[in-house]
Amino acid sequence: MHPMLNIAIRAARNAGSLIMRSLQHVDHLEVTTKGRNDYVSDVDRLVEEEIISVIKKAYPEHAIMAEESGKAGDSETVWIIDPLDGTTNFLHGFPQYCVSIAVKVRGRVEHACIYDPQRDELFTASRGDGAQLNDRRLRVTKRRELDGALIATGFPFKYPQYNEPYFNSLQALFPKVADIRRTGSAALDLAYVAAGRLDGYWEIGLQDWDMAAGLLLVEEAGGVVTNFAGTDKLFGKGNVIAAGFGIHSHMLATLQPHLSDTFN
Repeated sequence: MHPMLNIAIRAARNAGSLIMRSLQHVDHLEVTTKGRNDYVSDVDRLVEEEIISVIKKAYPEHAIMAEESGKAGDSETVWIIDPLDGTTNFLHGFPQYCVSIAVKVRGRVEHACIYDPQRDELFTASRGDGAQLNDRRLRVTKRRELDGALIATGFPFKYPQYNEPYFNSLQALFPKVADIRRTGSAALDLAYVAAGRLDGYWEIGLQDWDMAAGLLLVEEAGGVVTNFAGTDKLFGKGNVIAAGFGIHSHMLATLQPHLSDTFN
């Protein structure tokens, strides 16, 4: 295992321990609003500080891009951190949230770690070495048709101006699949695509820290990740279709007419 992935795992597990301890006093946390339907708690900040501390002890020269503290440092190696993906779920006691850490080297994500402390599930990947869940090799599903597929999505709850094209895309895809899930954690949705628990996933307007680790997991598990135009330009835009190789083209063909002109 690469040393940087080892550090990411250590940081994620430390963060997960803090999150689980905080469950006992969720009602007393200080919660502030960052934007429309966008919240941050004391736990987000505390967990992010812990992750950065672990990373900086090992790699003091590396740059950090974190959801709560922003970008710090100038280096060809950047750690992309979402300390608590699914904050709203966490605050409501809905058990679908995780820690997400990715390492980008010279503009490309090379290592990824997503940790679900509720289930003690650790999803990891290094470029060229495949993806794992608790040391078990992951592969995306082999499904070749949308019929029978289980797909996940995320609503554009921060961007009401996108409601119409998004719901048009939902309306187009929904009759073609078995069902659609909306769980509230983009990072875990991507990890579940990599693990074959979901056949595919799409969402509008993700931030880099929401998706960086999950994108590598899907790719290393044999899946395909593109934007709505079918290209690999994802960072800075956050418009994502991720799926197994067999159905990605079907998802793209169904969603593209409603989304490509607006978001690419």
